[in-house]
Amino acid sequence: MKLRIGHLSTFYHTSILLMAKGDAGKDLGVDIEWELFGTGPAIVDAFEKGRLDLAYMGLPPAVVGLSRGMGIVCVAGGHVEGTVIAGKKEFIGFQEEEDIRVILGQFTGKSIGVPGRGSIHDVIMRECLERLSLKKGVEIVNFQWADEVTEAMARGAVSAAAGTPALAIAVKRYAGGKILYPPSKLWPNNPSYGILVDRKFLERERDVVEGFLVLHEEAASFIRDKPRQAAKVISDCVGFIDEEFVMETLRVSPKYCAQLTDDYILSTMELVKALRKLGYITREIPPDMIFDTSLIKKVHPPNDHYGDGISE
Repeated sequence: MKLRIGHLSTFYHTSILLMAKGDAGKDLGVDIEWELFGTGPAIVDAFEKGRLDLAYMGLPPAVVGLSRGMGIVCVAGGHVEGTVIAGKKEFIGFQEEEDIRVILGQFTGKSIGVPGRGSIHDVIMRECLERLSLKKGVEIVNFQWADEVTEAMARGAVSAAAGTPALAIAVKRYAGGKILYPPSKLWPNNPSYGILVDRKFLERERDVVEGFLVLHEEAASFIRDKPRQAAKVISDCVGFIDEEFVMETLRVSPKYCAQLTDDYILSTMELVKALRKLGYITREIPPDMIFDTSLIKKVHPPNDHYGDGISE
């Protein structure tokens, strides 16, 4: 049997650790076929074409897919608060000014680079600009791959970037930037990524999905409990980032767990409202269409670990 898994280049997702370990398929008794995508919306398209059984992605693209009648469901969490705003050092950041209206207002007449239209980063930024009455003055430029955002920052094509903690560290290292607004303040508990499964596959291969969630939580625990070791595994697997780059990224947003908490679900439902307000969907999708918590509650203790951070 083949398990087709879609994943992103986001290296702190457990997909990288499972691929590096190399024996997840053996543990599950399946052949795993990993496929890399640039954005969550691209993964949704692949689900829609029947190319995937399971995937790692942010929740807004999944909600858009559900609004089109797709049969996918979120069965586990993975990370929360994964959207960061970064910019050049000359701009005022949260250490000098706490008001996000002031920070984003600096980019009136300028542009902010953001991964894929419809991605969680895109939705969060567009909602913030609309809520703060800045959407007419600040342009959002979407890129298919996160690396393109860093390149655009480096050559001055955009004045700021909003995306993953890894993107923020890349902007800091390679584009002379700094973090302007941290993930914990931008949208608390936002569902940075979760594990999405094709509903028909879940019905047919429930034991396989359950076994995968066990491996997923073990990998999330490894990141929390042994971040330095995890950083080395990730660095060695990815190849073009060093161990300290990974550690810096983990410190920016250290909330890793597989559990689907009430806060995770409530934050997702706020994003559903934002998706409708922004015109990505025409109706609000109820939580029971988005989530199936039965398996993660079975394989994970009742409590969650998002607030534990990482051990140093």
